[in-house]
Amino acid sequence: MAQDNRCSSGRSLAVLLSLCFFQFQSAFSGAGEEPLVDSALRPKCDSQFVSVAGGPTNGTFTAPVFENSGGQSVQCVYTFVAAPNQRVEVVFTAFNLRGTPPDGWAIGNLHACIHEYLDVYSEVLQAEAKDLVNSPFGGRYCGDIAPRRRISLYRSVALSFHTDKNFTTADLFAGRYTFFNDTEYQIGNLTGSSPCSFEIHAEAKRQGTIISPTYPGVYPKDLYCSYLFLGKKGQRIRLEFRDFDLFYGGPHCPFDVVKIYDGRTNDSAIIGTYCGQQRNLYIYSSDNEVLVTFETLQRTANTQNRGFKGIFEFSESFVKLDFIVKNDGEHIRGTECDQKILSKKGSNGFVYSPNYPYPYHPKIVCRYFIYGMQDSQNLERVRLEFSLFDIPKGDKGDCSDGYLKIYLKGQETTDSYDKFDHELCGEDTKTSSVVSDGPRLVMIFSSGELQGRGFKAQYIFETEYRVPGTAAPDGSCAFSYQSASKKRGEFNSPRFPGNYPSSTNCTYTFITSINEQVVIIFEQFKVRADSANTSVAQYGFDNCHEDWVEISNLYRDGGVHLIGRYCGATSPGPIESSLGAVGLRIFLRTDAEGVYSGFKARYAFEPAKPMFGDCGQNLSSSDYGVITSPNFPTKYSGPQKGGSRSVCSWFITVRPNHRILLNFDFFFIEGDPPTRGCSAAVIRLWHTLSGLPLEFCGEKPPKDNWQYLSDGNVMKLSFVVADKSVGGEGFRAVWTEVAVAPKTCSEFKCAKNSYCIADNLRCNSVANCGADDSSDEANCKFKFFPLILIRSVGGLIQLLI
Repeated sequence: MAQDNRCSSGRSLAVLLSLCFFQFQSAFSGAGEEPLVDSALRPKCDSQFVSVAGGPTNGTFTAPVFENSGGQSVQCVYTFVAAPNQRVEVVFTAFNLRGTPPDGWAIGNLHACIHEYLDVYSEVLQAEAKDLVNSPFGGRYCGDIAPRRRISLYRSVALSFHTDKNFTTADLFAGRYTFFNDTEYQIGNLTGSSPCSFEIHAEAKRQGTIISPTYPGVYPKDLYCSYLFLGKKGQRIRLEFRDFDLFYGGPHCPFDVVKIYDGRTNDSAIIGTYCGQQRNLYIYSSDNEVLVTFETLQRTANTQNRGFKGIFEFSESFVKLDFIVKNDGEHIRGTECDQKILSKKGSNGFVYSPNYPYPYHPKIVCRYFIYGMQDSQNLERVRLEFSLFDIPKGDKGDCSDGYLKIYLKGQETTDSYDKFDHELCGEDTKTSSVVSDGPRLVMIFSSGELQGRGFKAQYIFETEYRVPGTAAPDGSCAFSYQSASKKRGEFNSPRFPGNYPSSTNCTYTFITSINEQVVIIFEQFKVRADSANTSVAQYGFDNCHEDWVEISNLYRDGGVHLIGRYCGATSPGPIESSLGAVGLRIFLRTDAEGVYSGFKARYAFEPAKPMFGDCGQNLSSSDYGVITSPNFPTKYSGPQKGGSRSVCSWFITVRPNHRILLNFDFFFIEGDPPTRGCSAAVIRLWHTLSGLPLEFCGEKPPKDNWQYLSDGNVMKLSFVVADKSVGGEGFRAVWTEVAVAPKTCSEFKCAKNSYCIADNLRCNSVANCGADDSSDEANCKFKFFPLILIRSVGGLIQLLI
């Protein structure tokens, strides 16, 4: 094995050559001795390719061929030197050095480019040794992956081939070189010390090429270039990058980067930051100055990307931006005439075609992005109303020459510009007004060969509630539902299933036809109620203080009769409008604090039922009675097919100056008031017909007392079952006519609660004194037993006493 006198991986060619030469000499000779190997036997392998007047402008090269029987370190330098005002291009056509690159291993091969490799220097200022000392290192290569194309930054490229193998052959590497004029790289006037910082003046060149300094070869590391374009007053600058290939280090381009500024310094507003591969990159300045910078990272790893090439143009013919800035629009930097308009909450204004009120210029494309508010508290839509429209049709009478395309569903977020909602052209259009589906409306105006006056349109940002129904014309949160228009449908709180907005009042009005009732069934319900007691049902004025839903009957004379106020998770039970009412009104009120998801419900206009519904009755002329759910003690059922609810209403009337004591001795109705409400089935109890009802569902524990006393001599009990009900065991209630705390009681006086009841109710096997007073059944001939029911739950038998 040869003595290991390898050259270091230094970063300058001159240092490398000097070190290798010193190692070569010291390895073969000692002080005062003859050389071990005659210098005449050293391989003569350096090559220089120089461009001269009248000489060839291109050629080929191959690896040196020699024997190195001693296996000593040998360095061969290939130098390519262009003439003044020229560059040199080096392209490898074959490459197969022994060893593998530093980033990999191969079985049987040496790794890390140690024994045979090629170093590349493409930033050589001059070929002389004194200038090679400071030449940046362009990369080390071995294995079968050739260096990519190289273009000299100045006039020279150098290749340093190193080997300590016993022999070399020409097929280790091969390539071609070309000397060519560097005019394309002289973009403007050089400024500063950088070889690629230019000022480009419109007076000198109205259009030309912008190119990275070694394109299409690999660009150098640790490089800074700047291109300052200075136009005349009234001009704008257009840049079109036709090839763009930079190292991609992430969306923020932390490594190699092109930055474009909308002005003459890097303190100007930035148009964009670009890296990676870009396609169809067009940039327009807003005024007559623009700065482009190109910066590459100083690093050890080899670079592989070629940079960029494009064209620039100064022109007075690009679209003037005054049609944007004179309104509330904002020009989108970098575009010719795109603009964005952002809502200021309920704001409005106008949009115009370019050059309005004069005819627009041909062959331009402008985009309009009109965005309403969308956040946790706001959601808007965009209404667009045209007051002037003139975009001439093409020869075939269609929109092939010029058009205005409108997008209402946010298609731009997925780049789906082929899926427009409207395409307008001609002198008049039937689409005089459009409304976005959501907060975004986009227009694309494209002019063809023909010219027209263009368009003028007013945009209006409206609050978007996302509520089905007929919206109020003034844009308020008010919706109406007419039986004559639609018999069934759905409605919801604003923005459901998202959170409803704060500080909002919304009204839903349902108007019936003659001999109809409207039925409301809630599917989901969650309204903020921070101060409510979550262990009980959350409805009524005592519980609902923050946000709430109120349901009321509406009457022909304008009267409104409240049925109930609801909040929290306590969903209202199925509800129908009263006989004599013309409909229902639902009112949602939210305060300025937190918000919840709200509600979703459905409505149905159906034929009116009798006063007592399907199974109720009028109860009077009696001193007590028993009310049970249909089919009791078996499960109650839902409405008949096609109906949305079944209803049973009982009206209890007793003698004047008496009241009604109602006691539920069994109760099992599907639902749970604190956690989900009574949306499938509900019992409503009115202490007085003019008051607000109590609502019940769920299960009464056997030892709990559920008894209620009317305010007067009339009480109403209503049982409503929705079509989504799965059924339950139902209920049984005993009502009794009582006199409360009379001065004298000529009949039977209950021992504990002092109610006065009919004497004939003693010993009738019914607890007429109430749930916690059995004195009316004491000392009877037959012993009184409370109601006994047997209920099957999950295959087990429960005995309820």
